Amino acid sequence: MLALLICKLRRTRRSSKFDAIEGFLQSNNNLMPIRYSYSNIKKMTRGFREKLGEGGYGTVYKGKLRSGHDVAVKVLNKPKENGQDFINEVATIGRIHHVNVVNLVGYCVERSKRALVYDFMTNGSLDKYVRIRERNNSLSLEKKCEIAIGVARGIEYLHRGCDIQILHFDIKRHNILLDDNFTPKISDFGLAKFYSTEKATVTLAAARGTIGYVAPELINRNIGDVSYKADVYSFGMLLKEMLDPKGDIVADKDESSQYFPYWIYDHFNKGKDIETGNVDEIDDDDDEHARRITKK
Repeated sequence: MLALLICKLRRTRRSSKFDAIEGFLQSNNNLMPIRYSYSNIKKMTRGFREKLGEGGYGTVYKGKLRSGHDVAVKVLNKPKENGQDFINEVATIGRIHHVNVVNLVGYCVERSKRALVYDFMTNGSLDKYVRIRERNNSLSLEKKCEIAIGVARGIEYLHRGCDIQILHFDIKRHNILLDDNFTPKISDFGLAKFYSTEKATVTLAAARGTIGYVAPELINRNIGDVSYKADVYSFGMLLKEMLDPKGDIVADKDESSQYFPYWIYDHFNKGKDIETGNVDEIDDDDDEHARRITKK
């Protein structure tokens, strides 16, 4: 009898959470992109045939709409119980349009089955081109400079160009997608927070983001009010990686090398020079582009 009662309570909780998601989508229907059924998702991916990538969030498949338009379909395999990541993504990207922000074509939600449909990005993520050692598959500093400017414009749009302020909280190379012209598109808004343009900060109960990109204020004190500068810090770390493809900053093992701000503080405090792993590989022709990237 007790087991039956527990099962019933669990079903009721799941049902109420699904109903909450459905209620949100219905109440904001005028702002939402196209809603697809799960059978539509299976058809456009040809039964989930071509996998593009996989992570903790789920799996991404290549798909094609009836119009012939290529898309990337992100199927969430472990959605949060309250569906907050899913709601964030649909609510955020579904209402904005910018050349440097990925376009959300549509979404699917059928009880526990959830998927997001994006424009397909031919050249994948920036990660493919930043952390490589092979010259024949790397980007020129001129192209990196163009990408950096595009990402900066996308971030500025999120912060100042919408009728709401949007903090991304996960700017990193993996979340910058590149189309066939290498135009950068900011993606993955699962951690995003949005708030009124009249406010200067947003309140957080816990840190958000990826280690290595997270701003110091999200780690070094009790989380409270946080501003757009958290995204600016993450963007700065992205620029560092783009300028230093090998990604290895020279640091002594006995120093605070695990977290970049501590490492920088140690070096400035001891009067040491800051060195990057590939400074000798930058020729005179690329020097101006390197300076432009570091000044952004």
